[in-house]
Amino acid sequence: MHASRLLTALVTTLVVVLPVSLQAQAQAQTPTQTGVQWNEYDAVFENGASHANVWQWGWTGIYGTSLAVNAYQSSEASDPDDRFDARVGVVKSALAVAGMLTDRQPHPAALAEYERLKASGDLSGVQALGLQLAQAERERRGWGARVSSLLVNGVAGAVIAADGRESDGAINFATGMLVNEVQIWSQPNQASSAINRFQPANLSLGPITIPGEYALHVAPQQIGATWRY
Repeated sequence: MHASRLLTALVTTLVVVLPVSLQAQAQAQTPTQTGVQWNEYDAVFENGASHANVWQWGWTGIYGTSLAVNAYQSSEASDPDDRFDARVGVVKSALAVAGMLTDRQPHPAALAEYERLKASGDLSGVQALGLQLAQAERERRGWGARVSSLLVNGVAGAVIAADGRESDGAINFATGMLVNEVQIWSQPNQASSAINRFQPANLSLGPITIPGEYALHVAPQQIGATWRY
């Protein structure tokens, strides 16, 4: 009977005291801790926006250069096969440039919103914004980001293969998919990295305090947390 009561008390302590303890920790932040948090958010949003601008214009320049080279080769190359491949390349490069100009990175807009929230001291709003930005980063690395490239490169490779050059078509497809993969993984991911970084936290069970760490994990369809000690 004594053991049963002890177990009941332990469970009650875990269910009741843990949320209270975590809430108390969240509310007991000192001005120094808040200042450190703002500095961390400054780095996440500012570096993300800077990286996004470099990425956006860098890849736009790469695809624009490819478009110009293919346009020249489509009429000036001495080999008929090279002229044919260059015409296919013109279409691929033009679609890529259009995609870069219409599908903008979310980080510059997130930075503007962050500065507005920071000016009003809305830390909870900033935290929610960080979660949204991290989820957007994950989605831009998901399989959905590869569908359009798969279609474009698949059609381009099939057109070249239909010209009687199956190996050239396969190489064109593989090269296009490789370039797209590099483009995807070179995108900014500052928000995801910051959120998934473990932070110190204490778990209180009545008179017992267990030091540990927690981290939030953001996936395209869910948000979860991990605690370790």
